[in-house]
Amino acid sequence: MKRSQANLVLLAVAVIWGSAFVAQAEGMAGVGPLTFTGIRFLLGTAIVAPLAWREWQILSSRGARPLPGDALGVAVLGVLLLLGAALQQIGMISTTVTNAGFLTALYVPLVPLLAWLILGTSPHWSVWPTSIGCLAGTWLLSGVQGVEPAVGDLWVIASSVFWALHVLFVGRLAERIAAPFLVACGQFLVCGLLGLLGAGLTETITASGMRQALLPIVYAGVVSVAIGFTAQVVGQRYAQAADAAIILSAETVFAALFGFLLMGDRLNASGMVGCALILTCIVVVQVVPLAPAAPALERRDGR
Repeated sequence: MKRSQANLVLLAVAVIWGSAFVAQAEGMAGVGPLTFTGIRFLLGTAIVAPLAWREWQILSSRGARPLPGDALGVAVLGVLLLLGAALQQIGMISTTVTNAGFLTALYVPLVPLLAWLILGTSPHWSVWPTSIGCLAGTWLLSGVQGVEPAVGDLWVIASSVFWALHVLFVGRLAERIAAPFLVACGQFLVCGLLGLLGAGLTETITASGMRQALLPIVYAGVVSVAIGFTAQVVGQRYAQAADAAIILSAETVFAALFGFLLMGDRLNASGMVGCALILTCIVVVQVVPLAPAAPALERRDGR
């Protein structure tokens, strides 16, 4: 795959993930957040399962099957995934698609900060100003209209912490196991089963509600979770890291666009400034640390 083709694949991923916020908001009209999350990720499991099975066969033929400790790690990832997805879903009951898209993306500057706090990894200098910028953008987007942000915004902000923890650990586990689809399928399964278990204990599931939420659940599960994740894996194998960082960050922009077109979301001037500030900081914190390596990479690739 050429670099330009890989970039188009990643752009499609950003569009899919941005549009999925609309499906998540629409799905709340028929089912609870845990029901939506559980079924969504079980659908994703079903789609990714054949790829995971193929990886399992390859690892078995090499005598490199995952260890029991790896299974525990996948289960932990599933719990983090559930917490991130469920809190985000709860927040979308009382916030807009636009706010949810931009506030979820706060996980980007949180990843290096949590790596510093938990793993002792020194963050790049760009993390500090971009983190402050994201805080300012968050206030402009959700808090400037009153003394406190909306309750839904707070739920989504809380979800970004678990998305960041998930991103922080999923790469380490996938690198050790060398089977990204197996890791993805396992964590999707844990997330889906725990989500449905929680839904059975705390939510009322009705046939009419399921019918009402069916299309949003199918879109979020099949298109966003399964196809979006798979396309991301394929695209990032061939795209430059800086390209991927910028293109995938456009998820927030597409969430705002679809929220405007399909949900009637509108932003005042301060909200627009907040969105622009958050998006700028997200791009900067991903691209700036890659800048010193860019000249050497271009010489190696002959460009």
